[in-house]
Amino acid sequence: MKISVDWDLCEGHGQCEFAAPDVFSINDDGELDVVDEGPAEAQRANVEQAVRRCPTRALKSIE
Repeated sequence: MKISVDWDLCEGHGQCEFAAPDVFSINDDGELDVVDEGPAEAQRANVEQAVRRCPTRALKSIE
């Protein structure tokens, strides 16, 4: 699984970090700062939840 971020859509709402804190991080400026673009299979459920929660649809998981 890989993660794709549309940086033009991301507004730093932090729902991704809430759903998958080992994969996503929002910095002190409210911006997506760290993305593990190739998370372990054990993170799949959390990443899928993060993708669903993103209010701007900036995230996609790619098989």
